[in-house]
Amino acid sequence: MKTTGPTTSIAAAILLSALAGCAAPNKGLYNWNGYQAQVYSYLKSDAPSADEQILLLEQGVQKTAAQGAHLPPGYYAHLGLLYLNAGRTDQAITAWEQEKKIFPESTQYIDYLINNMKKNRS
Repeated sequence: MKTTGPTTSIAAAILLSALAGCAAPNKGLYNWNGYQAQVYSYLKSDAPSADEQILLLEQGVQKTAAQGAHLPPGYYAHLGLLYLNAGRTDQAITAWEQEKKIFPESTQYIDYLINNMKKNRS
């Protein structure tokens, strides 16, 4: 029995939809915005100044928000570290609180950083 008409059209539409879904680019879970390269550069001690790194990470936050994407774990924690190194402790705490909000599993570590910072300021 030959199948023609609406059944064939529906099957073709389903097949094309499935193929189009396979061909769609993989956006990934997180928008990294060069974060990995910045951390690597920071750890090698050949990074730009803290203010330049902060500016790049802040631009990454804005870009990611505009795209409706998500930043990776550690992004706000690293930004907080840079704020702290630049003497901007209030902004460091704000960034670290944001890290805890997005990734609750980081709470213990972030609390340690905040408490350690407060202890060293006293």
